[in-house]
Amino acid sequence: MYGGSAMISGVKRLWLIAVIAAVGMTGVAQAADGVPGVDVSNWTGDVDWESVASGGAKFAFVQASEGNNYRNPRFDAQFGGAAAAGLLRGAYHFAQPHESDGTAQAEYFLQNGGNWTSDGQTLPGVLDIEDNPYKDKNGKNNCYDLSAADMVSWIKDFTKKYRQRTGRDAIIYTTTSWWQTCTGNSAAFKAGPLWIARWGTDPGELPKGWKRYTFWQSAEKGSLAGGQNSFNGSESQLRSLANPPASVSVSGLTKGRKVYRVTVANTGPHPVEDIVVSGRTFGGQNVVKAPGCKFSGTAVRCVIDRLERDQKATFTFTTKPRSKGRVGMVIEVGTVTLNLKA
Repeated sequence: MYGGSAMISGVKRLWLIAVIAAVGMTGVAQAADGVPGVDVSNWTGDVDWESVASGGAKFAFVQASEGNNYRNPRFDAQFGGAAAAGLLRGAYHFAQPHESDGTAQAEYFLQNGGNWTSDGQTLPGVLDIEDNPYKDKNGKNNCYDLSAADMVSWIKDFTKKYRQRTGRDAIIYTTTSWWQTCTGNSAAFKAGPLWIARWGTDPGELPKGWKRYTFWQSAEKGSLAGGQNSFNGSESQLRSLANPPASVSVSGLTKGRKVYRVTVANTGPHPVEDIVVSGRTFGGQNVVKAPGCKFSGTAVRCVIDRLERDQKATFTFTTKPRSKGRVGMVIEVGTVTLNLKA
């Protein structure tokens, strides 16, 4: 698919909305009777999106960019048209790894339609990386003359930049044969979504590390406009992929018998508001210092008004313990409870 041109008590995860089921984020493939969708590029031409939607499609991927200097001239019409017809839509970037590094191409993609927005209708962006279709023009082999190690580094640079900017893992579109040859069958990206390309009746063997695919392209063309695809899950899971729940992680540690530290980090793609951190000591000790929080006797309470994506807030509580015996604090953040024992 290309467009042509001290003591750590523990760390727990708090889901502030419902935890979604695992949707192909991490070999044997599964059957392909999922949610239908399409992929299009400039080569597809003008698309009758109402016909695509009435034909049963629920999502569309639209090529946004290629390399470091090509933007699909029909992108705005195709991307907007898919949304107007009620489809979930996502953008993809056709990689040209020999032209510039992965960070630069991720930036180009983000600036030319690939940025993820939390509108509930936009899927994470896609890195389309496959056989070099321009061998006669650029003189490069199928792996763009990159070694397997260099190709893995290139993909890491792209996906790292994309996640830094959006908070989402980029979907990787590829074929198993290309992945085996050009990355050495790397398992470094198994935590992210896979879009496997294999035309036929089943998706076949998956690249190393992935136990499940998220999307499958089964044909170059068919009854719907563009490439024929399916999502490996339900419609509600597909919508959750477009609009995942907010989440924070909570960790804590102790320092001696007097100091307790709690860190709350926003690990999801959305800002989180009004996070309450409450704690109570045990073992006959009182809180004597808690910057930024209210405290009295054995209890302490802190409120985080807003925590942006990838932002952290750390609180330090100082206590006056008795000289002997077991002491500690119990910290609660939403449904998460930490037992910090000195």
